[in-house]
Amino acid sequence: MMMILDCVVDKHNIWLVVVAAIVCAAGSWAIICLFERASRTTGMQRAGWHFLTAVAAGAAIWCTHFIAMLAYQPGAPVSFDPLMTIISLLVAIVGAGSGFLLAASGTRRHAPALGGAMVGMAIAVMHYTGMMAYRVQGIITWDKAYLLASIVLSVGLSAAAVHVALRRSMRLSRSVSAAVLFLAIVSLHFTGMTAFRVTPLLVDNSFSNPAAMQALALAVAIVALVIVGAGLASYMIDDSARTESLDQLRHMALNDSLTGLPNRASFADRLDHEIDIAKETNGKVALIGIDLDRFKEVNDLRGHGVGDMLLRSLGKRLMELSREGEFVARTGGDEFTAIQRYVDQAQLEDFLARLKAALFEPVKVLDLEITPGASLGVALYPDNAATQESLINNADLAMYRAKADLAHHVCYYDQSMDDVVRARRCLVNDLRAAIDNNQLAVHYQVQTSVSTNQIRGFEALLRWNHPEHGFIPPSQFIPLAEENGLIVQLGEWVLRQACTDAASWTPPYKVAVNLSPAQFAHADLHKLIIEVLMSTGLAANRLELELTESTIFQDKERSFSVLRQIKALGVNIALDDFGTGYSSLEMLRSFPFDKIKLDRSFINEAEDSLQAKSIIRAVLTLGKSLEIPILAEGIETEGQLSLLGEEGCDEAQGFLLGRPIPIGMLVESGRISLNAEAASGQGPRVKTSIRSEPGDGEVPVTLSA
Repeated sequence: MMMILDCVVDKHNIWLVVVAAIVCAAGSWAIICLFERASRTTGMQRAGWHFLTAVAAGAAIWCTHFIAMLAYQPGAPVSFDPLMTIISLLVAIVGAGSGFLLAASGTRRHAPALGGAMVGMAIAVMHYTGMMAYRVQGIITWDKAYLLASIVLSVGLSAAAVHVALRRSMRLSRSVSAAVLFLAIVSLHFTGMTAFRVTPLLVDNSFSNPAAMQALALAVAIVALVIVGAGLASYMIDDSARTESLDQLRHMALNDSLTGLPNRASFADRLDHEIDIAKETNGKVALIGIDLDRFKEVNDLRGHGVGDMLLRSLGKRLMELSREGEFVARTGGDEFTAIQRYVDQAQLEDFLARLKAALFEPVKVLDLEITPGASLGVALYPDNAATQESLINNADLAMYRAKADLAHHVCYYDQSMDDVVRARRCLVNDLRAAIDNNQLAVHYQVQTSVSTNQIRGFEALLRWNHPEHGFIPPSQFIPLAEENGLIVQLGEWVLRQACTDAASWTPPYKVAVNLSPAQFAHADLHKLIIEVLMSTGLAANRLELELTESTIFQDKERSFSVLRQIKALGVNIALDDFGTGYSSLEMLRSFPFDKIKLDRSFINEAEDSLQAKSIIRAVLTLGKSLEIPILAEGIETEGQLSLLGEEGCDEAQGFLLGRPIPIGMLVESGRISLNAEAASGQGPRVKTSIRSEPGDGEVPVTLSA
């Protein structure tokens, strides 16, 4: 050991040794960084990082050796063989690159150690190849013990360095690995130089220029640092890009892309965190479910672009109002959720007031001013729930109660809400059972001529007589069917049953059947109507389908296309609840409806309200000008019927004229009788006529089954 130190101190220019050490230290760090990155990538990226590792390793090892060789002072003139010098550089690059490639391959359990040993051997081969390029005027001898020791140190320390570099579980593994690799390079060189002995043989006019040697050493050092620096720069740029990408991915994973607010995943984590804090501190947490009141209307009337701008504006407001201990996230299309860690009720009320102010203040979107409004449901931890799931569920229940109560925009959860939900769920299950067990019935309400009082037809109305709860009004179970996906099945059953019943009537009155929005959106509605008409034997012109303005307005282009297909069959189309929806004259101009049904709300006020009477008169005048019959719904008094007669209304329907009754009572009342086939139990004729829309060159089309 002392001989090695003596060699370093006595036979080397100490300043150039320091330069060589700096190059070796910087290079070792760069080599390990690049090697780690190469070992963690795949494909072409892996090949690229391995190439950079090999170049940085070759440059650092070779330049350290060359500078230290220039620092060596043998006491005799020296020179270098260019070819052998270049070969030593190539040995360093290829040998070290191959070793690192083997170490990262993972083909064997001891691959890191074997690869590291190969790197160490490459260092030794490079050194002694470089020594072969070293030309000195003297007799050269070698101490074989030190020569062998240098190779063992290089191989052993390099194997250890690479092994440590791949043990990512170890703390400071990169620093330790770089330090061990540094020792491998310098120990090889200076132990090898200790083994190198020179007996000078001076020749006249032969000398070395120390200044030139030092300049060359510094130049080599600069080139080495540039190469190593380029490798480190690549690593740092890639590392920075990875960090930025991870930050972006993390932001995308935890934040809503439209509003910038935290998303559902971020909300769940935050709620868990707040509940944990509340448990530890005996604190309280308020969870507030927020649902915008008229967002669907904005989307339908103004387009999704305006809807997105509205959401962005509201998101910015909600983000700005949040204080310490408060959190707002967007958890759905037009749904937001807020969390507050609070101490007293006043603090919670202040937060709710700020939320309401942000949600109810008008928003300027393009040239529009929109006042969104919202329903807020509040559930408290631990007062209303003990777990995250139940707290969220209770906040949702409170929010839906707030939506149902137009007078209150904020609703706090209470236990009775659970009872209501359980009752609704039971009712849904009972409704499914009623469909399966044929517990539903179709009742018929008469439609008559106002002027002659003659029967024009009947409207089919669904009724449910619950085996335990008795009569369940349609206003209660129809919304449940819509919410739970049963409305299409119900609607098809009513259509089929009404057509079956009507096919047996004498006289052959029309039957009117309502279409729900979900039914109308069904892709095979046209085919379903054909199948029902053919299987029941009902003539197409005896079926009248009623649908509301809002149903058509959801997608007018598609709606009119579907209606034309249905009307081409010969089926009548009636516009229901006219005056309460969008009431567009463009709608009446775009499609030839067979009937307009005036909503009952105008009839109820007709005797007392001049405005309602004026609207009725205007609608009747409109119907006459367009040659579309008008049917008034909800007739309950003689005064209403008399008023409609005076104004020239075509048809009427209501309790005054007849309540909805089952087909058996309809027969008993004498308003209809059943044809012979129905009375004998043979069922309706399975034959019907379905015509195309009248037009030049068209002929009726008859389909039989």
